[in-house]
Amino acid sequence: MLKDLVKEDRPDDEEISDRLKAAREKLSDLQMAIKEKKLPVLVIFDGWGGAGKGSVLGKVIKNLDPRFYKVETLSKPTEDETRRPFLYRYFVRIPEAGKFSFFDGSWMDEVTRKYMLGETKEAEYKRQLTSIKRFERTLSDNGYLVIKFFFNISKKEQKKRLSGLRDNNSTKWRVDKFDLWQNENYRKCVDVYDEYLESTNQFIAPWYFVDSKNRKWAELQVTELLVKNIEIALSNAARAAAVLQNTFPLKQMPKLEDIKLNKTIKDEDYEKQLKELQAHLADLHNRIYLKRMPVIIAYEGWDAAGKGGNIKRVTAALDPRGFEVHPIASPEPREKNRHYLWRFWNRLPKDGHIAVFDRTWYGRVMVERLEGFCSENDWQRAYNEMNEFEKELYDWGAAVIKFWVQIDKDTQLARFTDRQNTPEKQWKITDEDWRNREKWDLYEDAVNEMIQKTSTTYAPWHILESNDKHYARIKALKVVIEEIEKRLKE
Repeated sequence: MLKDLVKEDRPDDEEISDRLKAAREKLSDLQMAIKEKKLPVLVIFDGWGGAGKGSVLGKVIKNLDPRFYKVETLSKPTEDETRRPFLYRYFVRIPEAGKFSFFDGSWMDEVTRKYMLGETKEAEYKRQLTSIKRFERTLSDNGYLVIKFFFNISKKEQKKRLSGLRDNNSTKWRVDKFDLWQNENYRKCVDVYDEYLESTNQFIAPWYFVDSKNRKWAELQVTELLVKNIEIALSNAARAAAVLQNTFPLKQMPKLEDIKLNKTIKDEDYEKQLKELQAHLADLHNRIYLKRMPVIIAYEGWDAAGKGGNIKRVTAALDPRGFEVHPIASPEPREKNRHYLWRFWNRLPKDGHIAVFDRTWYGRVMVERLEGFCSENDWQRAYNEMNEFEKELYDWGAAVIKFWVQIDKDTQLARFTDRQNTPEKQWKITDEDWRNREKWDLYEDAVNEMIQKTSTTYAPWHILESNDKHYARIKALKVVIEEIEKRLKE
């Protein structure tokens, strides 16, 4: 792509000035339309060191209302970010609906830099390219406008600019070792950039090449392209994204109605096994910390199925410094204004730690689906999006353990009635619980579809038969131990 790039003829200075004035005014006007239509806009500035990305970015945002944009300077990952999944630091920075986020540097710079310096092997680099394409696609599918600029200059021009920056005491800090290495290895960089740009040049998030030899001309190119893309996005705001076919290997699962719930355990066996299994899990917690292996345990299930008690028995075995339980309720306004997975990316553990989710991202295909909080297109797409999300976690090295806590309708009624008639338990029962119960059959159909479509070989569902809570707790501990041990051996 860079090798075959044909430079657009640059207009004369007067025309650039006239067009730039009009484009700046138009972009300023469009910012209000973006806010009104709740369009989130993510703008990527990437390219050669010394190409003027920061200078142009400063000019572009000068014409915008600072209350509705944020600039993220993405240089080297922090120590905390290196202990999270590769895409973590980018996903948590996506913009709210109706606002801009400008990324000075992006995932492109991170992955290509490490690859060129030999810090990333070929197979891992290819996997990261796949992750990036999925990330950009899922943002677009969920209503984000993603605009990517590559600032291009020649080797000669780059050398001249880097020398100028280094010769000035006020600007020499802006040139790092990689910038100099990049210029010395310009041809190698072109080859890698070409491969990256071609691989990630998707119609939902295309690359735009900015001729950066003249800064004012570069600003005009960027501003006019921003205006054009935003206008198109605003006119296409109601488009429905494609529902992709699942490409991940699935594990065959039974339907809920076929699960036998008469499994029980004697009290004396329960107490004995509970003590032994918790001691075993405590030992494993030390091992995952030493190996820096993250663990995500996700609980879904019927109201009153015993999720809370189950979680309590699992976490009782763990070092409190190494785990966190996340009770997931209705999303807050700042969470509603972003991709639905954003709030879960923000709650991922550091490597060597455990995150337990009491309710999860699967609300998208249950509560949100049945209560009309998202469109049919949204929840139909979500199966694949959640499989992709869990694949990112698995590729990061995590053990992803998912539980559906199953009871029958009569058992739920008995537990609801007990809660309602016991003062110290009344806080556990709400009108919403009774309303959900009336939709049991609809929820059962939705859960069956969810389990069938998202029980992947790398993150399968485990059914906990919970008419007997003691049996379900022992089974959960056994599954957690088995899955962690399996992952530790890989």
